[in-house]
Amino acid sequence: MPAASLIDLYDRLANAPDERTRARVIAEAFEALETRYPHLPDLATRQHLSETELKLLREIEQVRADLTTEIEKVRADLTMKIEQVRADLSIEIARVQGRLLQWSFVFWLTQFAAIMALM
Repeated sequence: MPAASLIDLYDRLANAPDERTRARVIAEAFEALETRYPHLPDLATRQHLSETELKLLREIEQVRADLTTEIEKVRADLTMKIEQVRADLSIEIARVQGRLLQWSFVFWLTQFAAIMALM
């Protein structure tokens, strides 16, 4: 029979004739406690919370460091790609300028030849 109160439990323990009876009274008290509070083993203590908080802080710092490293890698890759595009664009601009100069020269020559033919 479960103890109704702490005083009851104390009286039953004090009046128990032998150790076996005391052990049974204690077991009944634990059973009553587990019945009344079924989630008692799942309760977190302050120590559990502190440990969890520290673990989470470490994980957050690790993720932050990893993210910073990844951002720097992406930034370096992007910078390199931008520089490659600039170099390619500069080369293409130089090619277009060369072609434009060639066609301008051909146009001038044909104009000059046409003017000379008219004279």
